Amino acid sequence: MKALSYASHASGASLSYASGTSALPLLGDTIGANLGRTVASFPDREALVECETGRRWTYAQLNDDVDVVARGLAALGVRTGDRVGIWAPNVAEWVLVQYATAKLGAILVNINPAYRTHELEFVLKQAGIRTLVAAPSFKTSDYAAMIEHARPNCPDLQDVLLLGHDSWTALLESGQDGELPEVALSADDPINIQYTSGTTGFPKGATLSHHNILNNGFFVGEICGYDEEDRICVPVPFYHCFGMVMCNLAATSHGACIVIPAPGFDPAKTLTAVSAERCTSLYGVPTMFIAELNDPSFASHDLSSLRTGIMAGSPCPVEVMKQVIERMGMAEVTICYGMTETSPVSTQTRVSDSLERRVGTVGTVHPHLEVKVVDPETGAPVPRGVHGELCTRGYSVMLGYWDQPDQTAQAIDAARWMHTGDLAAMDDDGYVTITGRIKDMVIRGGENIYPREVEEFLFTHPDIVEAQVIGVPDEKYGEELMAWVRLRPGAPALTPETLRAYCTGRLAHYKIPRYVHVVDDFPMTVTGKVRKVQMRAEAVDILGLP
Repeated sequence: MKALSYASHASGASLSYASGTSALPLLGDTIGANLGRTVASFPDREALVECETGRRWTYAQLNDDVDVVARGLAALGVRTGDRVGIWAPNVAEWVLVQYATAKLGAILVNINPAYRTHELEFVLKQAGIRTLVAAPSFKTSDYAAMIEHARPNCPDLQDVLLLGHDSWTALLESGQDGELPEVALSADDPINIQYTSGTTGFPKGATLSHHNILNNGFFVGEICGYDEEDRICVPVPFYHCFGMVMCNLAATSHGACIVIPAPGFDPAKTLTAVSAERCTSLYGVPTMFIAELNDPSFASHDLSSLRTGIMAGSPCPVEVMKQVIERMGMAEVTICYGMTETSPVSTQTRVSDSLERRVGTVGTVHPHLEVKVVDPETGAPVPRGVHGELCTRGYSVMLGYWDQPDQTAQAIDAARWMHTGDLAAMDDDGYVTITGRIKDMVIRGGENIYPREVEEFLFTHPDIVEAQVIGVPDEKYGEELMAWVRLRPGAPALTPETLRAYCTGRLAHYKIPRYVHVVDDFPMTVTGKVRKVQMRAEAVDILGLP
């Protein structure tokens, strides 16, 4: 492993501001050019392994297949700036499409595998997706049927390519020969749109450039100490930055290998992949690591190859971190904090950090970035140790929300600081602790959920006249959703089961409220605003939660 040193420079000893320094400059490449550099350096090293099918690619083979897909997309008429959607679980084709679109300069639009028709149609229309690559189905989701249902309302959608079907086969055949089209690309071009739940009721498309996500993946990999000997097991989804940036781009910028244990998370299959493929790094949210540690087959797996990895998505319990280090051998596991809008990582613990810092903080600022904690009212940096809103600035901040300049202006100020909406504190050494959320975002098992989006959907229920959604404590997922609703006069009783039945197939499973509370009125402030703080406090008693 490389010996690396990154520093955080505090400007003004008492203020909550830090900037990340590094001896390594930012990369100026496009993603395609960076992949080409890695292929030239490590053509025969393994680049990608799909455990479910046994398929394997060296870097040279991966590059060849990426070019096939790129030529096939070009033959369909996909050009620089066109939006290409991908709706699939973790399969090798996801990686091929990611790099193929990057080489063409087409903008890859990630679609959450848990989406249903309601969300799919919104994203297809809002991003103006021209070509959609999709799995025919996954688990209980019939993607093909949902696409056909949504397609008449999506005039921009010209081609749908179903993996494993004739349409995908035809694309591969058309891309076998010829040259890639010559396109003039810039590292600052938009290359990826990732949808993040919005407080305005619908997802917003965070638009990211080559420069944003390539550099973020590269420096995540640097802090983990990656080189061409590393093999990264990725049970986290590709549709999220955790998979496609923190794994894929971290791997390909260092010549490391991407190991896909299964299309969806399965603790036993993840452990099997680590053991069989001699993985050196493992990713996950805390609930994934808990499931792996408690899997009945845990003791039968040889995890001695593990060295590092990343835990992110929600705070890590101390006991879980101890077990990850002691029982899984991940002595150099790191904690990352960030958001989709910042590519995603802004702070990260270092491999040499103490256990206390790895469970009590989200680390220090990333190289070439700035972070500060400000008074939410005045915007001025607060003293060290004082809580305020965490803001970040630098190469990682998104270009903006796709076709939503007003929403962009609310998130990024005139000085290009991204306002995260998270409450944080910074200690004297620059370590950041996340202490709460200014907004009402709920984090359920690592999935960010904004209640307003769920509330907007609940308003479509014929018996609901008003709905408020809050997060309540949950031992397994950290938080669960609870809906407080007012019903129309004479409406039948509404139970969690009947509401779930209404939402199933229309709303992603993790956004469906687990609890329902029917009320005549909501607690209000004197100015007429709903008091969600009071609702959360009352909910704990109503549900008998700890």
